[in-house]
Formats: sequence, structure tokens, C-alpha cells
Amino acid sequence: MKKLRWAMDGAFWDLDISTPITVDGLARPIPGDTTIPLGLSRGIKLSRPKQIDFMQRFMAMPFVPSYSGDLDKGGNGFTFQRVLNLPLGENWFATMLGQFNVQKLVASMKQSSKQQPADSSWLKNLGKHFCDKSLYALGLCSEISIGPEDTLLLSSELSGGDKKTRRNKAIFHHKFPQHNLTAEAVWPGLFVDKHGTYWDVPFLMEVDLASVASNSGTSCHVCVHHNSGSPKQFDGDQIDQIPQGLLPGLSVKTALSFKKNVDIWRSKAGKLKMVQPFDVFLSDPHISASGCIGTVVTASLGGNPVRPQGEDVSQSIGGISFRGGPGNKSTILADLFATVSCTAQHGNFQRLFLDLTRLHARLDFPSGSKFLTGTTNLARDLYNSKPLDMQAVQAICPEITVSLQQQIFGEFSFRMDSKVALDIKSRESYGARIDDTVFAFEYALKVLGSAKAVAWYSTKQREAMVELRFFET
Repeated sequence: MKKLRWAMDGAFWDLDISTPITVDGLARPIPGDTTIPLGLSRGIKLSRPKQIDFMQRFMAMPFVPSYSGDLDKGGNGFTFQRVLNLPLGENWFATMLGQFNVQKLVASMKQSSKQQPADSSWLKNLGKHFCDKSLYALGLCSEISIGPEDTLLLSSELSGGDKKTRRNKAIFHHKFPQHNLTAEAVWPGLFVDKHGTYWDVPFLMEVDLASVASNSGTSCHVCVHHNSGSPKQFDGDQIDQIPQGLLPGLSVKTALSFKKNVDIWRSKAGKLKMVQPFDVFLSDPHISASGCIGTVVTASLGGNPVRPQGEDVSQSIGGISFRGGPGNKSTILADLFATVSCTAQHGNFQRLFLDLTRLHARLDFPSGSKFLTGTTNLARDLYNSKPLDMQAVQAICPEITVSLQQQIFGEFSFRMDSKVALDIKSRESYGARIDDTVFAFEYALKVLGSAKAVAWYSTKQREAMVELRFFET
């Protein structure tokens, strides 16, 4: 799905993130707070009910499992989901998505078995547990095709138990010849910060206009974002300080970028005749590189002042910003960004064993002014024969994302996506650490050309899901 999105979305924009915390399986990163790993981004039109409906119809999966942390740590544990189609018309897709908490049922039965008398009816106790409303969650989704270019999605979900938060969403999509328009209203909106903490914002409204993604060329993106109400942590325990990006206010982000792809080497050897690749997008051995450079301008009005992408509030190096007076809560921030990536693939993904090995590495420079300032400071120190400023060295270090995919057997392959952070505190103490890793097993749906079912697990979030992906490279 990244192939269908804007050139810089995965590294610099607020893509939806897949998460089993909610019924519809979506959250979003806090604006300007963090980037997301490759394996968790979700396309804007592939809703959770559509995924489960496809897996039930064509993959013989009566229930779709997910995991979202241990129960004693505020998670939902192990759950099952199933969709029921509601036939309403040719251009009207309506579903009822039910979720059942298996781990909570097992924990409740174990607790009850210690308290119930030995002669109590096992069947009666089992029926009593199944009637517990806290085990269930329900989501209603209605998607209407207004015309060939317009789609309206309405959804509402309610979870049982202590977290009786009703989540509502309305999304309108319009397709222009060269741009995509999305208008969205969510109440409450679910966000996740860089530490993995989930936050609820009472009301979120967003209007997004983006160029249709292309392999090379110029792209533009405009987004109007409005938060209203006082944010609170999803689990109800207000421990951490509210992130600035979630405070009530209005922000407008505009970006312009240029992307260029270069083939360093591409195999000219023929493929196996009369054998269809398991994925047509992964059937050519090659080594390629791509670069993207652009500028982003963000203006905000309200309590959520913007700051450079990826900047720590403790650091003074940032973009060019203009702030209003003491009584004027307005901010304008302008900065540059750049990303460089390289992909190497061996194998045609046609044979049954080890016919696909794919490595992808991406370097992100989210703040050009921060990078230029750090480079200038280092050059001055070298020219004056002074010890290097470790803060300046840290400032020019990119954000690194590495992805490795290996075919195991036939349609099955293993994938690992990791974020690597360079930690340089002093000349004596430096190194690299893994900030987040997503492990995934993928099953290529050969009959569809380029589609796959993915079962992934995030080590940072302690979450796991089974999802459907189309046209993802």
C-alpha cells in the first residue's frame, strides 16, 4: 500500500497505524512526534471489516486472531474477530464486526473455578461466563459509493467492560485526476506517542489533499488538522504529560517534494517459463536507490505549537520558526527534509525454496536545518582543531530503518522491519540500539498478482495482528 501513497508518507507524514487496541484496528502517530516502522502502516481504503470479510470468504478463516498486550498490563489480550455482511445495495457495503476476548474468558474461568463449589454445574458456569458483556466488542461500518470518484465511510464501535468508549468516524474520499482528497471526522481519535502510549482526543477533524504517488517526480501535500477537547490516556491512568501535538488547536501543513529512483543493476535473465511469480512486484532481481528531498511549512493556532519533525524538546537545533507574542498562540515552522533508500533483491520468487531475499535500508533526515547546523558546528570544530561537539554529531545522524525479507517455502516468507537509532552521548560512549522491531510471516496470494496475508508482531507495542495487504513492495 505504500506504493499507492505519497512519496514521503512513510517517513514524514501521519499515516494510520495498525493496532489491535480498537475494533477497527487503527491509530495514528502524534503529529511531529515519531515516525513509524515499515510493517505497521495501513492504506487509507483497506478497512478492517473489508480485510476480515475477504479472509472469511476466500481464505477459509472463520475467525481472525489478534493480540494486544497482557490483561494485567491494561491490554486486551488474545481476541477473535468475525464480520457479518449486511446486504443493503450494490453500491452500499455494510458490515457488523464482532470481537470476542478469548484470554479474558479463560482468565475468568480459572478465577471462577477456584471459588465455585466442586459440585456446581460446569455447563451452567460456562454459560454464565459467555454472557459477560466485557468479553465482547462490536463495530458497525457502512461504506457508500456515491459515484465513481466519491466514497463515504461511516463507522461506530463500542467495547464492553470498563472501557465503554464509543468511537465514531466519518470519512469522505474524492479522487481527482492527479490528487486524492480525504475529509475525516473522528470522536474520539486514538493517537500513539513515540513511547508506545495511547491517547484519546475527544474530537479530531482533518482535511487532506495529496498528489497521486509516482516513482519519480514532484509531489505536493496539504493537510488541515484540528483537535478539540482535553486529551487523556487510553488506559485511564493519567501518568505522562500530555504531548503538545494533542492539545486543542488548528494546524495546517504544506509540503513539496521531489523524488528520483535509479536502477543500479537489474537482472536481464529470463524467468521460469509457464510459472507465475508468487508476487509480480517481487519478481525481478535488482539493486536500486531512491532519494527524496523537499520542504514542509506548518502553521498552528492554539495550544499545540508545532516543532521540527523528530526534534527532542531538549535540543535547541531546529527549523526556522516564527512565534506570536505572549497572548498570541500561533506558530509558523519551515524546514527541509530528505530521505535516501537502497533496495537489493535476489531471486524471482518463483521457485519453492529460498527464491527471494530482499534487503531495504532507508536513511531519514527529518530536519534539514538541524542537519546543516550540526554540520556547520562540526566543520568549525575541525577547522579550529577543537574536540568534536557530540551534540552536533548526534544532530547529523539520520534515522535508520532496515527491512529484511526471506522466502521460506512457496508462498510463505519471513520479514523483519527494524528502526535503528545511533546513540552518541560522548566520545567514550556511543553505539547503536534497536528502537523497534516488527516480525512478520507473509503468505502471498498468487492468484491476485500482488497481495498477501500478513501475521505480524511488534516487540515495542507487544501487539500482534493478522492483516491483508495489497500492492505493497
